[in-house]
Amino acid sequence: MSSRRSRSRQSSESRITDDQIIDLVSKLQQLIPELRGRRPDRVSASKVLQETCNYIRNLHRQVDGLSDRLCQLLASTETDSDQAAIIRSLLME
Repeated sequence: MSSRRSRSRQSSESRITDDQIIDLVSKLQQLIPELRGRRPDRVSASKVLQETCNYIRNLHRQVDGLSDRLCQLLASTETDSDQAAIIRSLLME
């Protein structure tokens, strides 16, 4: 019985309030370029979450594309060349 009360107390303490959700959705909206200029009360939470997912997917595609380009560049560069040294120094930053 006490473990049930303990779990109930923990879940009520860790629950997020509606106001916190609204605040988090508003903060997310400000991070997404497609939504940044819109008024928060004009965009639904589901739209913000959907656009956030799309934005993250797009960022992943961009990272993958850049990684592929970097691999191609490194493969075509001699390991002891000045260009390879510049690439290595940029990667270390």
